[in-house]
Amino acid sequence: MDHLVAGPGEAALLALAGAHEQRPRHVLPAYGFLPLHDYLAPGLILPYNASSGCWWNNCSFCPERAEGNPYRQLPVRQVLADLRSLTATERPLLIHLLDNAITPALLQGLADNPPGAPWYGFARFGAELEEPAFCVALRASGCVMLKLGLESGDQGVLERLQKGIELGSASRILMNLKRAGIAVYLYLLFGTPAETETEARRTLEFIVRHGEAIGFLNLAIFNMPIWGDEAAGMATEPFYGGDLSLYTGFHHPRGWDRKQVRRFLDQEFKKESAVATILRNDPPIFTSNHAPFFT
Repeated sequence: MDHLVAGPGEAALLALAGAHEQRPRHVLPAYGFLPLHDYLAPGLILPYNASSGCWWNNCSFCPERAEGNPYRQLPVRQVLADLRSLTATERPLLIHLLDNAITPALLQGLADNPPGAPWYGFARFGAELEEPAFCVALRASGCVMLKLGLESGDQGVLERLQKGIELGSASRILMNLKRAGIAVYLYLLFGTPAETETEARRTLEFIVRHGEAIGFLNLAIFNMPIWGDEAAGMATEPFYGGDLSLYTGFHHPRGWDRKQVRRFLDQEFKKESAVATILRNDPPIFTSNHAPFFT
């Protein structure tokens, strides 16, 4: 990302190439050299990074945390100025904010200073979204969809994962976004060391109860980061030959292995009528990136 200072890995690559990291300076992203109108999309989707890393940086399963990637961000006022400038010159149909999680401060900035085009991106289940009026303001600013990582519908699992999410809060937020007209792309993670089939069924129950407030679902099976906090205490094994040592296989402490997780998802979770209805909403191509056009 050209407008944020390089992290440790990027700095090491620069050093190997004989270059040295320069003092950080801000550069407005340039897209003019790309064939922007040749992409498979209904119109120009403008990508923009306001940060790298994650401002929360506590989730036990996160590769960013396992790899020690620092969080770096641009000032909110600079981001808003960039978006207004890019919207005026590129005239996008949609802005895609690429941050791992949009900060509460930037969400507030967007609510107060709309960028001039519809937008979407990842956010957290934060206290600001518990305010119905704030969600309405986000929708008025152009927010058409938020991608939210819930991971589990079991409070004990969320606490083990250090998600910082309380299920009652998540419930209120989903309903607020539904009433405000903002679609939700909800991310779930199955097979973590904290979960068994019992907890996975609680996740299913949560989705059924909130099905009308969830537009899209991403169902993922947990991959253990090789340098993650939990890997040191697990019996591990090679993940697969082409993983570049990013992940490790592990023996689930309660026997909830990947084969059993897949069977549960295929034979129970996806067959629940409320879940099947949501899954049918997923676009056939590029799923989450094209989902805002289906809201």
